[in-house]
Amino acid sequence: MMRHKIKSSKTNMTQQIGNEMNVYQKLNAARESFHQTKLTKTGHNKFAGYKYFELGDFLIPALNIFAEHGLAGVISFGKEEASMTIIDVYKPEDRIVITSPMSTAALKGCHEVQNLGAVQTYLRRYLWVAALEIVEHDALDATTGAKGTAPVISPRGGIGDDLPADVKEFLQDLAASVTGLVEVGQANDALAMIDEQQLEADQKVYLSNQLNSTVRAALKKAKG
Repeated sequence: MMRHKIKSSKTNMTQQIGNEMNVYQKLNAARESFHQTKLTKTGHNKFAGYKYFELGDFLIPALNIFAEHGLAGVISFGKEEASMTIIDVYKPEDRIVITSPMSTAALKGCHEVQNLGAVQTYLRRYLWVAALEIVEHDALDATTGAKGTAPVISPRGGIGDDLPADVKEFLQDLAASVTGLVEVGQANDALAMIDEQQLEADQKVYLSNQLNSTVRAALKKAKG
């Protein structure tokens, strides 16, 4: 007796995608699928009051969607440039390459490997953001609005959000210590504590984002 293997509709759909769509069409279809997916933003910029996607919020769903549409994303880091190659798995010679200049980090208290990891994590996130056309409107919405109702926000909002988790934790602890000193009238000591850390520019911005307006005003006054 002959047995016939029945292919699932999902298999048939996948084969159809592989046979009929080029890599650009597949990428557009993947983007459409991604933007129909409900995801939660876990990143939070307290200073500007908006949430944003961490890499971990969307990477697994993005990989699944790429697989469903016959795509694979390969990220590489060179000396001058980082790139994401989007490959048609049915026609590996068909591909799209997205590039970004390499950057550097010099975080205090971090060794070279940690600095390299911070840069790669940052660039990996932004390459995926570019590939999937992720637009985070909240960053803009938090700084605009009806005249007279929107808070005055520094244009630095968002800087430092991609610092390594251990650096963020250190800066959050530092912010708590600084706040405690200011609350007991020791703003000068708080300012000295910050200066001792020799923070980089993005670290200073992130630290500032953790402080409320009263503390920032006291530090500004102490600095003269």
